[in-house]
Amino acid sequence: MSRKPISVVKSRLHHNCSGMIQPISDTHRLNDTTWCNWAPFEQSNYKQLLGAVDNAFLVAYAVGMFFSGIFGERLPLRYYLTAGMLLSGLFTSLLGLGYFWNIHVLWYFVLIQICNGLVQTTGWPSVVTCVGNWFGKGKRGLIMGIWNSHTSVGNILGSLIAGIWVDEQWGLSFVVPGVITAVMGLITFFFFIEYPEDVDCSPPQHHGELEENVDNAEDPGNRPQSNRENGLESAVSFSKEPSAQPAAISFFGALWIPGVVEFSLCLLFAKLVSYTFLYWLPLYIFNVVHFSAKESGDLSTLFDVGGIVGGILAGLVSDYTNGRATTCCVMLILAAPMMFLYNYVGQSGISISIVMLLICGALVNGPYALITTAVSADLGTHKSLKGNAKALSTVTAIIDGTGSIGAALGPLLAGLISPTGWNNVFYMLISADILACLLLCRLVYKEILAWRSSLSRDRGSSVALTHAR
Repeated sequence: MSRKPISVVKSRLHHNCSGMIQPISDTHRLNDTTWCNWAPFEQSNYKQLLGAVDNAFLVAYAVGMFFSGIFGERLPLRYYLTAGMLLSGLFTSLLGLGYFWNIHVLWYFVLIQICNGLVQTTGWPSVVTCVGNWFGKGKRGLIMGIWNSHTSVGNILGSLIAGIWVDEQWGLSFVVPGVITAVMGLITFFFFIEYPEDVDCSPPQHHGELEENVDNAEDPGNRPQSNRENGLESAVSFSKEPSAQPAAISFFGALWIPGVVEFSLCLLFAKLVSYTFLYWLPLYIFNVVHFSAKESGDLSTLFDVGGIVGGILAGLVSDYTNGRATTCCVMLILAAPMMFLYNYVGQSGISISIVMLLICGALVNGPYALITTAVSADLGTHKSLKGNAKALSTVTAIIDGTGSIGAALGPLLAGLISPTGWNNVFYMLISADILACLLLCRLVYKEILAWRSSLSRDRGSSVALTHAR
């Protein structure tokens, strides 16, 4: 909710003023078509300047995320998350106060975005770790798919709240979400429960029989552990005594967990696509369809509505098939042609635009949601960790931190490419989508082998049962 307003306010910071009545006391020239813009974004390179503001947040977020997980494993999550939310609310509000304080220097907006990006890294590792602590592997995809809809709901609320004031006092488009975020930080402080054991509930079961099939798919026999697993075990050291607390895993130890590198790189390109839509879709609609700033922001929320459905569907299918990588790969394959069609025919009518936005939102955000939630929780509680839940926050931070590099690159590239035409922006998005799909090929192959092994074993059991009868 606090990240979305900037995408709605962009169209207000720079637009054509020729259709507006210029105040008599205004010092601009009579034929100046930029007098109503907010300096320094009245310049011809405003897209690059807006891209720099976006990138200040996203680069800081990407860099900070790699350290956030390490702190999250060593600090109480309730205090860590509360402090992050209070500071996020503060810096989001400071962006809006730039309007009331009449600030027109670029460094102010860039500096606030850097601080905001750093403090918001406290969020994702903390919340994924908490939900991973509460729910086991069995229905984790569906549960986390439903739970992860909060990201899209936040985007929708951010767009709608920002749209209320964007044409009048756009500063309130940031101040109000900032205040709400800070208030929710206080609620988190009083009600956040990190472990089920803290309220006398039983801990969940993190592993199942099907996980063994996936891990052993490349060799069904009982062969010795690979060097990779040996390296992981040496990185994870903790006491055998039940009363002792396990040691937090190291950054490089987390990289040894099978699948972490592949899913991290896949998320880099998947998040590149998702965040480009997040930051530039309202401006794209504003420029191409010529809606007002409020109407563009409202219409862009349909992409997030589709994201809710896509996240839940991805989780449900991946639970049923036990194929996280395959589910992501299929949705990424379908997303590429849908983005191409949206760019070429999606603006020919409001009905077509609505349908295409919903479909694109589901296919783009489905894999992104699955990797950042259920996949991160699966890998953070991998069987090779021998029950050490201390790895969950670091694994989540590595995956989302790598993805955030793509989130920083996407809006930056969009700002640089969009002056050459929006078609080129969509070609860039489609290329990133295809690369994300290709990075999962090894894991998809491994899952297919696991399914074949499981089917062969089921057939063998059926034949043996028939003979026994």
